[in-house]
Amino acid sequence: MSILDKIIKVKEEEVEKLKKTYSKNSFSEMELFNIPTISFMNSLKKDKRISIIAEIKQASPSKGIINNNFNAASIAGCYFNNGVDAVSVLTDKQFFKGDIQYLSQLSNFKKAPLLRKDFIIDEIQILESKAFGADMILLICESLTKSQIKDLTDTAHELGMEVLLELHTVDQIEKIDFSHNRLIGINNRNLNDFSTSLSVTKNISEILPVDIFIVSESGIHSKADITFLKQTGIDAVLVGEFLMAGNTALKISELKKWCAGEN
Repeated sequence: MSILDKIIKVKEEEVEKLKKTYSKNSFSEMELFNIPTISFMNSLKKDKRISIIAEIKQASPSKGIINNNFNAASIAGCYFNNGVDAVSVLTDKQFFKGDIQYLSQLSNFKKAPLLRKDFIIDEIQILESKAFGADMILLICESLTKSQIKDLTDTAHELGMEVLLELHTVDQIEKIDFSHNRLIGINNRNLNDFSTSLSVTKNISEILPVDIFIVSESGIHSKADITFLKQTGIDAVLVGEFLMAGNTALKISELKKWCAGEN
């Protein structure tokens, strides 16, 4: 059983508990559910720079604990004050030490869209995301069928939320209706051995439609990485571990310069 299979099994159990605790109506009655969302896609293509989604992540199955002085609000404040285009928030507890409560905390002072990064497999998780202040959700092709991708995307759009649809391999492309999902994340991490290679973005982006928005995810740590990715024509990067390991403000400043093409 792969790590993704293990995670999805846990998510199925979490979804069942969520359905016993909340109804659809109970989410809609929560204060943040009715707050208008902030668009990430509207900020894309406005200039030649690569947009930045900065991630808040305490741990991962491959790296273990990434930041021993973790404080989600402090990190988010640093991200917002340094002008990132969106903030990705890991909310999975068991495998990434995240928490859905981080979203509601950050929504009180957010200056950019919040992306809920989790393993979403059911509509109720999307309602939960909206109720806790998310503007966007992540869907992962490898964990969903083609019909699930459509249905969950529809649910998010009906709530005014955007969807970052992620894939890891070429064989997942057949699941995607690009007229429906125009924001595509290419994850450079191999789900079997957790190695990363930016060539994944290069190889997949070459066969995607030209009129969609592409976000390269994972394995981005240097100016050379950004230079390589620029040649693929991507629109944004999602960066977590590089920023989370310390000196966050300085690293954001460096990353912004690289993405803008500055020396």
